[in-house]
Amino acid sequence: MEKKTDKEKPLIKCAIYTRVSTSEGLEQEFTSLDNQRESAESYIQSQKSEGWIVLPEHYDDGGFTGANTDRPALQKLIDDIKTHRINCVVVYKVDRLSRSLLDFSQLLEFFDQNSVTFVSVTQHFNTNNSMGRLTLNILLSFAQFEREIISERTRDKMGAARKKGKWIGGCVPLGYDLDKENHKLLINPEEAKIVREIFELYLKENSLLNVTKIANAKGYRTKIRKLAEGRQRGGVKFSHTSVEKILTNAHYAGKVRYQNVLYPGEHERILDDETFQKVQDTLHTNPNKFRTRAPIGKNIGLLSGMLRCRACNSSMYLTHNVKYGRIRYFHYVCLNAQKRGYQECPTRLVNAGLMESKVMEYLRKVTDDQKIIPQLWETYTLEQKRTVLKDLVKEIKYDGGTAILELVINSTHKSHKFNVTKAELKYHAITPKDRLIQSEPQLLQNLILAHQIENLISESKAKDLKQVSGWLNISHVRICQIMGMLFLAPEIQEQILLSRDGKIFDIPEYKVNEIAKELDWEKQKETWQRLINNPTKEK
Repeated sequence: MEKKTDKEKPLIKCAIYTRVSTSEGLEQEFTSLDNQRESAESYIQSQKSEGWIVLPEHYDDGGFTGANTDRPALQKLIDDIKTHRINCVVVYKVDRLSRSLLDFSQLLEFFDQNSVTFVSVTQHFNTNNSMGRLTLNILLSFAQFEREIISERTRDKMGAARKKGKWIGGCVPLGYDLDKENHKLLINPEEAKIVREIFELYLKENSLLNVTKIANAKGYRTKIRKLAEGRQRGGVKFSHTSVEKILTNAHYAGKVRYQNVLYPGEHERILDDETFQKVQDTLHTNPNKFRTRAPIGKNIGLLSGMLRCRACNSSMYLTHNVKYGRIRYFHYVCLNAQKRGYQECPTRLVNAGLMESKVMEYLRKVTDDQKIIPQLWETYTLEQKRTVLKDLVKEIKYDGGTAILELVINSTHKSHKFNVTKAELKYHAITPKDRLIQSEPQLLQNLILAHQIENLISESKAKDLKQVSGWLNISHVRICQIMGMLFLAPEIQEQILLSRDGKIFDIPEYKVNEIAKELDWEKQKETWQRLINNPTKEK
């Protein structure tokens, strides 16, 4: 009888992954990456009888840390595993793949889900058996422990150096140059004059923005820093934030800051202690200290994150000011204008509501998408509107100098330009009718507004108070306060609407709000009468 021949073993396609942490020496003819691959190829060759073959693709990460998975070759390896092109991943050592236990366990789980074996050449195990997986976890735990110990020692060493006043690296501040041989800061006389002048200007002006304007007008610029490959950073106009960083930098007083404690530095000081401390005290107590307003929480605008100043190539963000203590006026402000002063930008700021209306008006002219027809658009929430707008529009730019509003459509990538003057984006002039209304007492205005809002909602012209709040640019809380006046007894409302008795309009609004909270109309009328008889006493 003939002997049965063994079934031909299936091919196991092996991918070799290599990594080194630094890019030093990678230009040499034979590198550490080559050494790792050569060892892995030899191991795979020894398993040829098992059907192992080497894939020709190279998965080499030179100059990448193993602390995370943000590596191009590793990501390519993962993509190829997803397409089932790989059966086995071979590395020289475990920590070449990852030094993070969490990342490594996730990679192993990913390999297992895709039926991929993991092999380490020098540690002689693979994940086909339980002992290999146990050994792997133990080795990786020690690799992570070693990395954490190195990090702790590095932090401790840097902290000790700072406490001794040494320069440990980073961006060299304006006014100093770095002595690379001794690793110390040396005073740059020309730049030091600018630093002293900035400190003197702030003590005189008490305003970061004013100092920024003066420094830029004199032609002063931020420090130029040379980067790798001949690139450089800096040498640009000052912003109020860069001026603030100079004014709070303890190096100028000959100190080094570490964990909010100042230690004597090895470098020479540019300022005396008295001047430096005066500036710090002024910065912390100055009520006019200029800071960029952050976006207003959840009340972001329709165009937030999409609108840019075309003249400055800078983003425009939503801000507001408050008039009469209750009405918010919203604007989109050019970030460059806010940082360096309005004289730096022709656009400066635009009315938020009017800009949003113009964008939607012209967008409807260039696209017939049914999602933005007015009847449907007004039923959306702000987030829904923003989602629809982002799907339709790639870029929105406005230049106040040339009066050009530019929309770039996502589907066609075409740019559409429209003429929109800054005058069209300003508040409308107050009409005689508006002036007449504003001349009426505040209590009367509020009550009339409350009835108008109630009519809008009852007739389904407005969905809710939140929608009305957006239309009027009045906060939702303020709208609720105004609507509370509808809970006043009918007799009280009648007196407010029809009476011309000045005593009524001397009553503070908060007192009227307290009356409206009382459910018993008789008690409301008693309190109301007491207030009319002696309004000044009740203030």
